[in-house]
Amino acid sequence: MTIKLYHNPRCSKSRQTLALLQQHGHPVEIVEYLKTPPDVDTLKRIIAALGLSAHDLIRHGESAYREQGLNPDLPEQDLIEAMVAEPRLIQRPIVINGKQARLGRPPEAVLEIL
Repeated sequence: MTIKLYHNPRCSKSRQTLALLQQHGHPVEIVEYLKTPPDVDTLKRIIAALGLSAHDLIRHGESAYREQGLNPDLPEQDLIEAMVAEPRLIQRPIVINGKQARLGRPPEAVLEIL
């Protein structure tokens, strides 16, 4: 089974996670999510597989987070739509293996689903 990696090549954790997957010999489908952001339904499935809330998947330090007035009290749908519209808000990297998913923070966390 091919593992899917939502990847930002400029992110050190994302690069480390990709290298770790490759070291373990797993075929990896790379999705550069800044170029090809997930749609709302895909992001909902990712969030469910991660077992997180939408707010937990958001990068709170991004300027777009403050500029858009995002906060944990907003409805999940609003937060998901904000991430789809501005994919820089999405935590990275995300590894999907079948129905399981993990954030690569730290990169070794993804080994749990291999």
